[in-house]
Amino acid sequence: MTRMLFQEDPYLREAPARVIGHTAEGGIVLDSTVFYPKGGGQPGDSGTLEWDGKRFAIATAVKGESAQIVLVPSEPAALPPVGCHLVQSLDWDRRHKHMRVHTALHLLSVAVPFGVTGGAISATHGRLDFDMPDAPDDRDALEDALNEYVELDARVSDGWITEAELDAAPELIKTMAVKPPRGAGDIRLIRIGEDTDWIDLQPCGGTHVARTGEIGALRLGKIEKKGRMNRRIYVHLDG
Repeated sequence: MTRMLFQEDPYLREAPARVIGHTAEGGIVLDSTVFYPKGGGQPGDSGTLEWDGKRFAIATAVKGESAQIVLVPSEPAALPPVGCHLVQSLDWDRRHKHMRVHTALHLLSVAVPFGVTGGAISATHGRLDFDMPDAPDDRDALEDALNEYVELDARVSDGWITEAELDAAPELIKTMAVKPPRGAGDIRLIRIGEDTDWIDLQPCGGTHVARTGEIGALRLGKIEKKGRMNRRIYVHLDG
């Protein structure tokens, strides 16, 4: 099992770690990591490993077996040996943009109150697919609503809920195609706003900014028809 430092502190850019394994495909498993693994529409982090004067580029991170996180090298090379102590560092600019976009998509799910059927995040924009027959009537009003949430500079925090508590509050789950994982213990929640006056509250394992003001200005992108009951809405970081 890999300790997920990115959940404990999403602003941690580097940390020491020990290599505990290699995969058959040439991946590296650490005892703890700052690298977020691809999942929930958010790309895996990239960055570097350094040990004994060597520097090693990591292209992405993915989920492995037994709750392990696997770091994928940018190109084939001699791996740091098992037992080796090293320093891991994120491509912070890329990760931080993912955090801004991810939180922006949670705001989009508030501004467009329909079930979510899919989504994706990049360093410049994100999109959500909604179970809705028609496009929003007023694009400008939707963009204004998103930026008003940003300007509130609302607090973003996490917490945990049991599976039984989630079963008793099914309205917290907005995603229709993908449900929170079961059988692994408590489920993480992301809250935007205060405990008694929140804007959004939903299960999520991704990384987020600490306050909505950190997202910066948002620009509404394309709205595409992806089926009789599906509309895809793009949101871009505007700077």
